[in-house]
Amino acid sequence: MDTKLLELLVCPVTKGPLSFDRERQELISRPARLAYPVRDGIPVLLEHEARPLSDEELARPSAPAPLG
Repeated sequence: MDTKLLELLVCPVTKGPLSFDRERQELISRPARLAYPVRDGIPVLLEHEARPLSDEELARPSAPAPLG
């Protein structure tokens, strides 16, 4: 995920920032409790495509993932 692209993208629900989960290839919006998929390097920022985040996932510290 390109750093400049991530800086421009926002959650379509909350309009807040997103963090990138490299392992799962998802963009995370903690306030919306949603994880948006990244398919073939393209973020899919559609609410109906997002996966709800569990309480366990939200309880984990949100360390910023290295990008690139």
